[in-house]
Amino acid sequence: METSLLIFFVIVVAIPVMGGVSIAAFQRWLQHKERMGKLIADQTAERAAQYASHVERIEARLRVVEQIVTDGGAQTAAQIEALRGRELSGSQAPADS
Repeated sequence: METSLLIFFVIVVAIPVMGGVSIAAFQRWLQHKERMGKLIADQTAERAAQYASHVERIEARLRVVEQIVTDGGAQTAAQIEALRGRELSGSQAPADS
């Protein structure tokens, strides 16, 4: 009688309780994994946006360098001389006043 009561207790009480605890723990683990996945995805998206912005700045600078290299020098020299002319006239203006 005692053995059958123990088997009954294990089947009716212990197994369902252990199953319920196991399922609850598994659900919490899944929720944790989902939250971690969302955080990693957000961080990845933020980094991708930063890299895209950085690449845009580099591309803009590269276009300027390409323009200077393919210019042939004549136009660049004229622009430099024009800037020098502005610099000289700008530095003399306060002395004349």
